[in-house]
Amino acid sequence: MKRGVIWIALSCLMVASLVLASCITKTTTSTPTSTTTSTLTTTSSPTSTTKTNTTTTTPTTITATTTAVTGNWWDSLGKPQYGDTMTIRMNSDITQWDPWAPSTMSIVAVWMEKIWSDDWTMNPVVYNYSTTWRPPAYIVGRLASSWEFSDPATIVFHIRQGVYWQNIAPANGRELTADDIVFHFDREYGLGGGFTTPSPYVPLGPNFKDLVSLTATDKWTVVFKWKTPNPESIMETLTSGGTETNIECPDVVKQYGNTNDWHHAIGTGPFILQDFVSGSSATMVKNPNYWGYDERYPQNQLPYVDTLKVLIIPDTATALSAIRTGKMDIIDQMSLSDALNMKKSNPEILQLSTPIRSTWSITPRNDVKPFNDIKVREAMQMAIDLPTIAATYYGGTSSPYPSSLTSMYETGWGLPYDQWPQNLKDQYAYNPTAAKQLLADAGYPNGFNTNCVADNSGDVDLLQIVKSYWAAVGINMAITAMDPTSWNTFVRVQRKFDQMAMRSNGALGQTYEPMTQLVQYRTGYANNYYGISDPVFDAFYTQALASTSIDAIQTIVKNANLYVAQQHFLISLLQPSSFAFCQPWLKGFNYQSMSIQGNGTGPNHLGFYAARYWIDQNLKKSMGH
Repeated sequence: MKRGVIWIALSCLMVASLVLASCITKTTTSTPTSTTTSTLTTTSSPTSTTKTNTTTTTPTTITATTTAVTGNWWDSLGKPQYGDTMTIRMNSDITQWDPWAPSTMSIVAVWMEKIWSDDWTMNPVVYNYSTTWRPPAYIVGRLASSWEFSDPATIVFHIRQGVYWQNIAPANGRELTADDIVFHFDREYGLGGGFTTPSPYVPLGPNFKDLVSLTATDKWTVVFKWKTPNPESIMETLTSGGTETNIECPDVVKQYGNTNDWHHAIGTGPFILQDFVSGSSATMVKNPNYWGYDERYPQNQLPYVDTLKVLIIPDTATALSAIRTGKMDIIDQMSLSDALNMKKSNPEILQLSTPIRSTWSITPRNDVKPFNDIKVREAMQMAIDLPTIAATYYGGTSSPYPSSLTSMYETGWGLPYDQWPQNLKDQYAYNPTAAKQLLADAGYPNGFNTNCVADNSGDVDLLQIVKSYWAAVGINMAITAMDPTSWNTFVRVQRKFDQMAMRSNGALGQTYEPMTQLVQYRTGYANNYYGISDPVFDAFYTQALASTSIDAIQTIVKNANLYVAQQHFLISLLQPSSFAFCQPWLKGFNYQSMSIQGNGTGPNHLGFYAARYWIDQNLKKSMGH
């Protein structure tokens, strides 16, 4: 069966299921106008470490319950209960136990905590933690009770007193101190304390290269001093979402050299690793001496569940069977088709959608013909009907709008589509007639032949849809699909691809740190395999790094988003959602996705959320489990 027939069949299924979807507004089709560069006005602002913009866009949910509440917004979630086991799934084996060598297949965050955390009292209507990066306005202290900038280049962390390492040798339940925090960063980045070489697995950003000193000035205070006075960039580095900011136990490293052996897993966190069977499961039990209490119910010591069990189940069908039969409490990274099928077979199972980490995009090499002509790139964009793809292929669960550099879900940052000037919206509107004219103006009246190397862990069917749209304007594209490892070697390392590429983690609609976004297309940047070399874009990062105001950096990021959209460096597709399925008896679950595969909340907050969720044991029993 041809791909086009598959798409038509799938489209029919999606249209029939639009009762699950939000309304779609189509972009008006119009004749394109020439590219012009507009600049958002930068206004000087005093140095600030917080933001006041709290508007956010909540991803579409398939199943949602609205309950009127009085008092605290979380009162409708029920009264927490202690006991029982929470069971979750990973789709790959757990391969790493030491934050010095971070891996997405890691669960060290269950017992190793960060100096900061999400705000458990934050109303999800205000901010729902659905993206990888958390803006500073939406994080609170964890191992650090508070922090402040004494000047734009110096941040002071006040370490929380009364935090204890788990009562396991060699730590034996001693209290955490500022020296433990210094030990971690010295070891991670080769900053001192006997460590001279940084971890080769952690990219050394300009901030740690510019770090002047890291000092424990007393038992409860850590002071970081940088050469570059940039609070936003400093905070992005220190609050990174990766495991590199989970604090390991110095006593373990001093005795064994590292924490690679799971038998030496010790942290300050809510769960103690009790057992691990490679390729099968990991079992964690409640830490009886955990220091943390529920921020919503301050009298309640955490965690609520007695046991946290991770089952390693690579096969999706097996995982879906486990959630259907009540053997699993939550699974994530599920597709739209899985969500639709689950809605039919098990409507009692709750569903949550979170945006994938970046917008699907196709990356033409900007340094070769015909893609070095902006008219060609603009024509390719205009030949794709994004609203129709959103309504049919994604069943209305995706925004129908294109993206620039920053995801629209990254609250307060970037330049969301509704803020684009009209002439720019016109360049992204579906208009095959105008696309053909642009191709003719660029010297390709009959189109051209091209190819695309695709990462087959992503959505190759979506690429087939794009292929059909481009064929209608004379662009004939061959598709070569590779496994992720081969794709990475061929495209990013060897750079043998000669036309276009597409992978599961694109470079538009980013949900990562804004300063990191500003290096994506910089000349000479290691991951700039798109062949982009543009002095205007290069200047954005330099401007942001020199800024001492977060407000000013936000404006620079908005200007960069405007410029990226105008230049059509990449072809924007859409930013769909992935889905998590949750049993109705798992409580405290309020839009935060306990995603252990890296989307949304991610594996690096697993311990934080698992400690605060609880099992309604009466409901579970009444449902036969």
